[in-house]
Amino acid sequence: MKKVFVTGATGLLGTNTIIKLLQYDYSVTALVRKKSSWMGEENENLRLIEGDLFSDISEHLQDVGTVIHIAAETSQDLLRYEDYKKTNYDAVVHLFAQTVSVGVEKFLFVSTANTLGYGNSVGWGNEEAPQLYPFTRSYYAKSKLETENYLLQQRKETNVVIVNPTFMIGAYDRKPSSGKIIFWAWKKKLVFYPKGGKNFVHAEDVAEGIIKATENGKNGEKYLLANENLTYKEFFGKVNAITGQAPVMIPIPNPGLAILGIIGDILRKLKIKTSLSSPNMKALRINNYYSNRKSSEELGIRYQPVDKAVEDAICFFEKEKRGS
Repeated sequence: MKKVFVTGATGLLGTNTIIKLLQYDYSVTALVRKKSSWMGEENENLRLIEGDLFSDISEHLQDVGTVIHIAAETSQDLLRYEDYKKTNYDAVVHLFAQTVSVGVEKFLFVSTANTLGYGNSVGWGNEEAPQLYPFTRSYYAKSKLETENYLLQQRKETNVVIVNPTFMIGAYDRKPSSGKIIFWAWKKKLVFYPKGGKNFVHAEDVAEGIIKATENGKNGEKYLLANENLTYKEFFGKVNAITGQAPVMIPIPNPGLAILGIIGDILRKLKIKTSLSSPNMKALRINNYYSNRKSSEELGIRYQPVDKAVEDAICFFEKEKRGS
């Protein structure tokens, strides 16, 4: 039985990944802050250990074939680069050093598509495209890119594979994290939407991609895990169709978003936490589109429609509400 070690086990992607690993008969050791935060079922092949990303986990890496590092600081309102670097870079260096010292064969790092250049309706971003503004000004994306570069420089120590998911939607988004976008439109009479767009992917497909990259990913390679390029209007249209609602759809003028970005910049200078910033508001005005050609062809991933991702997310949210 193949053994893996997983971080970020209780988030949207971590939960989906572990559930799928167990379905494929992997033996999983997962790092959690509290065992009670695990959302999946108990399984004889799942062992939860409590700790943080700076814990000494070397004893738990014995006979492990792959470390799958999912945990990350993804908040959009932190004010300093150091707030991201501690979790997204320093902790990875610490974990990678333990991986190498114990002799684990592969280290799989879950990054973000925003370390890569996005495209548009004419040509989509790919694994070779360099990072572009506004993500060059995103502390989160910057910390992920710095970590990618470090790991690729160390790939002679152990095999390094990087996956770059786009915007994930699906079940087990308890916070919610990316699933907040569904509440932007769900049960609303008025929906204000930005004029840009992004690539959406089912979290379950990203989990599948992680496993396939674990098994077949090449040392030093990046794989975009992406699916449908949609405008925000098109995405909210899917939410409306699935939930049987017909709100009034109102586009947000680009100058309005630019002004909000400037207001956010001022608040940040005053040390006030906010997700508003010029880079973040610019991200809502661009077509942040990517291609999944490499992951489809080289890893053999078959992506599900985003409609299915939205349905699964909404079913989960409704189940959580009934259970609360």
